[in-house]
Amino acid sequence: MPPASRYKAVCACAGRPASRSRVEALAAGPCPYDSCVPDFDPRTPSIARVYDYLLGGKDNFVADREAGDRVVAAFPAVVEAARENRQFLARAVTWVANQGVGQFIDLGCGMPTAPNTHETAQAVNRGARVAYVDNDEVVVSHLRAMGAKGSPGVTVVVGDVGNPDAILGDVFAGLDPAAPTCLMMGLLLHFYEPGTAVSLLARYCAALAPGSYVLISMAHGNGAEGERWFSAYSAGPAPARNYSVAEIAALFDGTELVPPGVVDARQWHPSWSELPALPFRTGQAICGVGRISS
Repeated sequence: MPPASRYKAVCACAGRPASRSRVEALAAGPCPYDSCVPDFDPRTPSIARVYDYLLGGKDNFVADREAGDRVVAAFPAVVEAARENRQFLARAVTWVANQGVGQFIDLGCGMPTAPNTHETAQAVNRGARVAYVDNDEVVVSHLRAMGAKGSPGVTVVVGDVGNPDAILGDVFAGLDPAAPTCLMMGLLLHFYEPGTAVSLLARYCAALAPGSYVLISMAHGNGAEGERWFSAYSAGPAPARNYSVAEIAALFDGTELVPPGVVDARQWHPSWSELPALPFRTGQAICGVGRISS
């Protein structure tokens, strides 16, 4: 691994020399976008870049891949669960957009991954607007580069989602606070203790207009293997808590749950009258969508 001092800047724009990872290509001359990342240590794994690696992306460093490999060794199905989460997010955004919601706040959005939230929402409503929120330097670099290449309706907000007052102030500089909005917390809240997660969720939801929706997905492990999954992850990118399904469901208290309720990501589809039976697996993404009526 090259020493961190070599990484004077990381460029997310197109046309840079190819490598195994685009973010490992050093900026070569002036960047056409104001999206280069200042010095940082690429030897520290990142939540966003490990997730990118699990999804088969290339925007990650050796440290991220090594951390991801340790998680996969503890729970091989984590790759499937990550992809199932992305599929849930796309289905849920499509469904919410079809309810007439034209604004989305994607908290802790992570690295741009096709289909992105704005692409999914705008496939239903061409005028849909999305605020992406993250504090990872490389994620922000890629989001800004994406915007510079032409993504109408997209706002990039840099900040810690644990500071909702600051985030909401920046988000609603580009969105209408009086219009229904979809708040997205995809694989986010399991990085917080239950009390903190509840208070964060309540603060964000309190800022949303009636008729808004909240979309939540969280990783969940069953039994000893599931606990090993969380232990391996917590030893790498960041500490994560293994919420029970009941604890995840309780996060939707005060909202109107959209059928089929809080379920395995593979089962969430509002048009299904019966949930498909699933083979037992020791870990999965648990998800749900709730409507805020008042």
